[in-house]
Amino acid sequence: MRVLGIDPGLLHTGWAIIDSRGNERHYVASGVILPKKAVPLAERLATIFNGISSLCDLYKPDVCSIEIIFVNENPKTTLLLGHARAAAMVGVSTHNIEIFEYEPNTIKKALTGGGHAQKSAIDKMVRILLPAADPKTPDEGDALAIALTHTNMSKFIK
Repeated sequence: MRVLGIDPGLLHTGWAIIDSRGNERHYVASGVILPKKAVPLAERLATIFNGISSLCDLYKPDVCSIEIIFVNENPKTTLLLGHARAAAMVGVSTHNIEIFEYEPNTIKKALTGGGHAQKSAIDKMVRILLPAADPKTPDEGDALAIALTHTNMSKFIK
């Protein structure tokens, strides 16, 4: 199974591609989509959509795993993050790829066994499970964690 993991963001959308077969996981690629901050919102959303769509064309994932946003103290920030998430999801869904959504605590628990794990513990598990991966940004590392979460959780999905 090839998994596309997405950590949505309006300025930095992390992405990762991993292959999973049984208990084996293999790093394929990862990176960050970087919409320009100075352009209108619609153009930034188009950059995310087009970037994700291109990744689907290039890597042909079987499934997508994406983080569910949490409500921030600032409702405007939450709404804007929701727009970025929607642009990414539409980019995936136009390729008829099934999308699985995971809450932040589920991601932490799937990788470390604890739903309130520190970011450093998540990063450490990503490096243990995918030694070939070398995330350059937190968004890229989070996308790897999100992809790994699906490989751990998919056996429970019927």
